[in-house]
Amino acid sequence: MFSIPGKQAVSLTPAAVKQIVTLMEGKESKGLKLGLKKGGCAGMEYTMEFATEIDPMDEVVEQDGARVMIAPMAQMFLFGTEIDYKTSLLESGFAFNNPNVEDACGCGESINFKVGGEAGA
Repeated sequence: MFSIPGKQAVSLTPAAVKQIVTLMEGKESKGLKLGLKKGGCAGMEYTMEFATEIDPMDEVVEQDGARVMIAPMAQMFLFGTEIDYKTSLLESGFAFNNPNVEDACGCGESINFKVGGEAGA
């Protein structure tokens, strides 16, 4: 795992915590699982789904009743990310403030990461 003792892999804003807790209410879910997949015009896309179990290799972040699990292959790309939940007149959704992102597409749906000092996936 990619961790620093005493520091969580990702942080959650109060708005993200509130939304995750709301989404988990009444569901047989252990939390939300974050991952990455190839796709979009910049190369990679975030994934988020309900998890019915916690994989022993997942990085688990718990904050004020919200639980997020990070898939093993995504951990090094998500370390240091702040997850927020934003609402506007046109849309609502989770926003990822990720210091590891090198570039993003114009619509904001896909990203490209810094790998070894260069952009790549």
